[in-house]
Amino acid sequence: MKAYINILILLITFFSFTSCSEELVDQAQTGVLRGKVVKKGTNQPIVNAKVFTTPSTQTTFSDKDGMFEIKDIPAGNYSVKAELSGYISSFQAVNIQNENQVVTIVFEMDDDDSLNSPPSAPTLLSPIDNAVNQPLSVQLSWNATDPDKTDSLTYKLTVKNNINTNIIQVNDLKVKTYTLSNLQFGVSYFWQISVSDGIHSDVLSPVFKFTTSTTPANRYHYVRKQNGNFIIMSSDVQGNSFQLTNVSNSSWRPRKNNNAGLIAFLRNDAGGSHIFTANPDGSNIFKVTQIPVAGFNQDELDFSWNTSGSAFLYSNFDKLYKINKDGTGQQLIYTTPDGSLISEVDWSYDNSKIAVKTNNFSGYNTKIFIIDMLGNVLQNVFSASTGATGGLNFSIDGQKLLYTHDVSGYQDSNYRQLDSHIFIYNLVNNTMIDASLQSDKPIGTNDLDPRFSPNNSQIIMVNTSNDNVSQKNIMAIDLNNTGVDFTRAILFSNGEMPDFE
Repeated sequence: MKAYINILILLITFFSFTSCSEELVDQAQTGVLRGKVVKKGTNQPIVNAKVFTTPSTQTTFSDKDGMFEIKDIPAGNYSVKAELSGYISSFQAVNIQNENQVVTIVFEMDDDDSLNSPPSAPTLLSPIDNAVNQPLSVQLSWNATDPDKTDSLTYKLTVKNNINTNIIQVNDLKVKTYTLSNLQFGVSYFWQISVSDGIHSDVLSPVFKFTTSTTPANRYHYVRKQNGNFIIMSSDVQGNSFQLTNVSNSSWRPRKNNNAGLIAFLRNDAGGSHIFTANPDGSNIFKVTQIPVAGFNQDELDFSWNTSGSAFLYSNFDKLYKINKDGTGQQLIYTTPDGSLISEVDWSYDNSKIAVKTNNFSGYNTKIFIIDMLGNVLQNVFSASTGATGGLNFSIDGQKLLYTHDVSGYQDSNYRQLDSHIFIYNLVNNTMIDASLQSDKPIGTNDLDPRFSPNNSQIIMVNTSNDNVSQKNIMAIDLNNTGVDFTRAILFSNGEMPDFE
């Protein structure tokens, strides 16, 4: 009996052990590994990256979204690796602990730069090295190649010059051209290109040099409206022009003096209109006046050089001042006795006479007369109670005076003119010629801002529609015509306030 009991206990123990072992096998621990492979820095998905574990379980590949999954990974510690040609392999440690545990990881793979080559040194194409007589706007061009053909190249331009320490630098260029504008006459520029593929250090080109043309001795100057401001244009007789002043500052009424070698003009500064001077290339701008040039309308104001180019005459409301070109020697020449405003003046070639135009605060009730340098009135030329008047200019010999007058007599708050004519007044015999009438001025237009040519053979002036919005054109009236009438022709389109020296 005792032996039987022992055998029974042994059998029960055996079956119990067997049952327990089967239960442990059935409960083996496995988990799931999921993740994504992306490009480092951009998080763009990387497709077809190989992903596998050590110790080895399964191998898989990332899909089009960079996603991957490895199922049924036994519990334990693993090193997971992602690899793809062109990228640096990436490793991550993973621990699977619980049944059906899901572990998520992200691989950020960086480019394998050891397989990448730097771009070639840029080749500078245009302008060629040591090019001369270049315009004030130059298009630079170059070329560079990348051996890998897949890298995105960017360029940096550096420009220096031989007159100052200013440096022009343009970064992140995607194209192989760049236009340099607003250059100066007679200056040498040195330019260099660097190229980058975003991987290697920048690769530099050689340094090329080009030199702009010297300042042309242009005789014509006029203004154009650009972005609401006046800019001054300089032009030769063939119409080759360049922009003298910057659009950021409205500059108008150019007056060149060859003896001074300067261009004078009006510009707003410190709440008023002032006389400025500049070199013929637009450099070395200098403010002359401290008391502003002032009257009823700043666009109608004018001033005058003396012949030697040492001084100016200009007005400030009812006063006429003389001032040296360097801003010294301010002197009061004349004050109107009735408080009327002085809008325009012109100094005779021999510096003995001054033509003065006065008007009321609306620009009308005008008078034109001649005074000497002591302020004495020498001669009355013209007066009108209605209609706009302006455009004073002496002939070279001082015997004739140009002026304009709106013969329609029209007046309004916008100073609109309907039929402005140019008149040539003979100061010797007090006779007058209507130059507009004799040159067949088109009906419905105004002739404005007349100036004698340097040899008195022409009058340059502005002609425009009286609608106050149409384009203004600079024209020339030929005074040498042998017929009864003068002839007229366009010199410059889209221009006003001309000067001819």
